[in-house]
Amino acid sequence: MSQSQHIIIVDDEAPAREMVGDYLKMHGFTVTLCDGGKSLRGAIEVTVPDLVVLDLNMPEEDGLSIIRDLKSRTNVPVIMLTATASPIDRVVGLELGADDYVAKPCELRELMARIRSVLRRSAPARAQATAPEATAPKAAKDQLVRFGTKWLDLEAQALRDDEGNEHPLTASEFGLLKVFAANPKRVLSRERLLELANARDSEAFDRAVDLRIMRIRRKIEPDPTKPAVIRTIRGGGYLFSPSGDKT
Repeated sequence: MSQSQHIIIVDDEAPAREMVGDYLKMHGFTVTLCDGGKSLRGAIEVTVPDLVVLDLNMPEEDGLSIIRDLKSRTNVPVIMLTATASPIDRVVGLELGADDYVAKPCELRELMARIRSVLRRSAPARAQATAPEATAPKAAKDQLVRFGTKWLDLEAQALRDDEGNEHPLTASEFGLLKVFAANPKRVLSRERLLELANARDSEAFDRAVDLRIMRIRRKIEPDPTKPAVIRTIRGGGYLFSPSGDKT
């Protein structure tokens, strides 16, 4: 694990953020502590972190509005810290682009595992984004998969249109697209999708898969209201049809 990886902890409760911060520092991370959305924005203006751990329940500014604002300006991975009684907030947070969640009070070892998992998924895309264009390797043809109106670059973990413009993907969205790319014309249940994508959604979080698929469809389908590339199979799950037809 790189010593230079920078994590911002956002929590209005000083003891909680300091406990998490001390634990991460002990494991070699650079840590910045913030007490809310205002201080988070100030910290990001100085340097964009590798990941943000964000408490959703703060009095100054709602955590969900912070996620919405953050994702509109950056593609920094976000792990939500949520009260166990707020499943709706978790689902909404995932829909807004958060990458994972951990219930509060959190087990620090579990939080560390989630952080490392999200950083592993997001690292290749971040490295590609910051690499000099002259030295960035061109993707092999078999690393490009056509998804409707876009191309998925598996090596760079990037979604691009025919003009080469990149369209942001969260780590969880890329995970699902990668599974579909490896399993064309196969019906995949929600459970199987989560298993293959190495994602985590428990309890009633099949709905989180549906929300991620909805976000993906907005980016790749010629007509998101009539999905033909990633189709819903009633009672079965989802099917990736590379040709976008009904066969």
